[in-house]
Amino acid sequence: MIDVARLADVSKATVSAVLNGADTVKETTRVRVLDAITRLNYRAAPSTSGQAVMLGPKSLGLVVKEVDNPYYAEIVLGARRVAEARGYTLLVASSEGDFETERRAVTLLRTKGVDGLMVTPVLDATADLAHLFDLKRRNFPFVLLEQVLGVQASLVDVENVEASRRATEYLIARGHTRLAHFIGPTYSMHSQERADGARWACSASHIALAEEDMVPAGAHLADGYRAGLAYFSGRPPEARATGVTCYNDLVAVGLYRALAELGLRVPDDVSVIGFDDIPLAEYLTVPLTTIRMPKERMGALAAQMLIEHVEAQDVLPPRRATLESELVERASVRTIGR
Repeated sequence: MIDVARLADVSKATVSAVLNGADTVKETTRVRVLDAITRLNYRAAPSTSGQAVMLGPKSLGLVVKEVDNPYYAEIVLGARRVAEARGYTLLVASSEGDFETERRAVTLLRTKGVDGLMVTPVLDATADLAHLFDLKRRNFPFVLLEQVLGVQASLVDVENVEASRRATEYLIARGHTRLAHFIGPTYSMHSQERADGARWACSASHIALAEEDMVPAGAHLADGYRAGLAYFSGRPPEARATGVTCYNDLVAVGLYRALAELGLRVPDDVSVIGFDDIPLAEYLTVPLTTIRMPKERMGALAAQMLIEHVEAQDVLPPRRATLESELVERASVRTIGR
């Protein structure tokens, strides 16, 4: 209110009178105050006392899982581009894969006055999703960037099972019959979906993918490195995979380092496929074959969908957008027999 009063060259009391519809304010003054509110990108809402209060600039919240993952950086860029074009400020928080941190972030952003939320939810076995059900109960606008079973909410995602199946089939088509999949973190539904895609591709091709070849890894560089050392150390050539699909590109890069330390070469000894297509992937010494996720498009579409919910006069039914991914062929996969 002080900002508005200063810009409109009136008192704070006059701003309050305009917000609360008092008939004691001249029309020219009222117009000047409302113009100042518009220029500052502020909006007014009733408080519990019935008096109008200033809520500050329009804003959207985005809760991601990993602040150090370039995958989420591109989602943020896409969401910010759309938000700013529509007059909203984007506030970003990270749960770091911890559902309690996610709950606090969602609660804080909502109580601090954001108009809507985009969330990449933590979904491990211990996650309590009450805060998402609470958003639904309050009709608070929110969009998910990963499906949560049982929560009827708008969703922007990619068909992960199909994308992972395509990556595994790419290895099979190039003669690889001994395969492994490095599984992502337990807090992501995408981990299970990508693991399922690898299994289904193998079963359709009558290739055995043993449980020992489904390697728990994670989402970070160190996860791929540790998993790579654990899986490949001491294995004779006939007992190790010649082709590996990874939960994401960071895991694949970590695997690169582990293979190098073990004296194994990419792709001569082991072919590797990542997931996401982060910028680093094409700049590696052996550029990484990967699944390109439309990350910036996902963020932009989520923000656009959320703003539609925020600005609608009535509660809109949930929407779902499933985007297509793309296999990007680079040098990290070789054809067996060549």
